[in-house]
Amino acid sequence: MLRYFDRASLVVMLVTLVLFVAALFVGGFTHNLLLEAGVFLVSVKLIIAAYKSGVATEELKRKLEEIHSDVQRLETRKDN
Repeated sequence: MLRYFDRASLVVMLVTLVLFVAALFVGGFTHNLLLEAGVFLVSVKLIIAAYKSGVATEELKRKLEEIHSDVQRLETRKDN
């Protein structure tokens, strides 16, 4: 998990979860629950987007490294 998220992001996730749970117990299950749930879901969506971005970046990096190594190999063949 630390591969895709830095420590600050993990702290923000933890604080968001703690505040959401605290709001449930302090505010109870009232009409404000929908607001709290909405804020929590937006936070979760941002976390998922950050994770997907990290995964996609790693995949692109891997593919670029493969292309680079193929180009290097072709250039060495051309020189010989």
